[in-house]
Amino acid sequence: MQAASLPMSAGWFWVRQGYELFRRQPVAMFTWALTIGMLVLIASFLVPIGPALFVMLMPAVTVMTLNACRMIEAGTPVQPLLLWRLFGEPAMARRLIAMGGIYLAGIIVAGIVAFLPFYGSISDAAAAAELQNDLAPLLQAVQPPLFLFGALYLLVAALFWHAPVLVAWHQLEIRKALFFSGVACWRNKGAFVVYGLVWGALVIAMEGLMMFLQAAGLPGGVAALLQMPLSFVLAAVLYCSFYPTYTTVFGRAAAELDDSTPH
Repeated sequence: MQAASLPMSAGWFWVRQGYELFRRQPVAMFTWALTIGMLVLIASFLVPIGPALFVMLMPAVTVMTLNACRMIEAGTPVQPLLLWRLFGEPAMARRLIAMGGIYLAGIIVAGIVAFLPFYGSISDAAAAAELQNDLAPLLQAVQPPLFLFGALYLLVAALFWHAPVLVAWHQLEIRKALFFSGVACWRNKGAFVVYGLVWGALVIAMEGLMMFLQAAGLPGGVAALLQMPLSFVLAAVLYCSFYPTYTTVFGRAAAELDDSTPH
């Protein structure tokens, strides 16, 4: 696999292309975003097993999302429930779930490496916070491990960004898929920085709009009801933008529909 090296402006291009894909079939992708949101909600009710299972499903969900996007590009109507037919291929489903297990292990290891050296100071800060009834010491104590965990998670995320689709569409071994994904993300790190900044700005802008509307007199409950569909629209566009990050790096020809992969 040969990964292209793109300019930083590709990050903005990915976001715009994601919006264009969403605009072509907004109802289908909005429904898919709702489906993922429901999975997250269910997982949150089943702590700690639920979140772990959701993380293990993420590679499969990623492939289903990109399957939907390439169907949109091909002009094929997307039926969100039929995307789950991916699990009708047991061998592929097992490989993606195995990748999810590796992803979960990577996150756990990153958490241990980030927080274990600070365990003593965090424990002391927690005791002080309880004694003084002030969370400030605890919040200050967890900042360094959180920053370290964020850095380590970015490394894990880079390995897994393209890996699911490389396994599903190119039949690569998991080890090779992780390697090529990491190389691709490194070659395009500038574009991914722009990509992340744009999405961060969009989220902040939406939160700012809600705060402005409330300050202008809109009741909090109404603002919350308005924010929910906007959040899912933003999530749907985000999911659509994953597709161009693949097609522009590994080549659009590799994403063409064929009869060998689930649609």
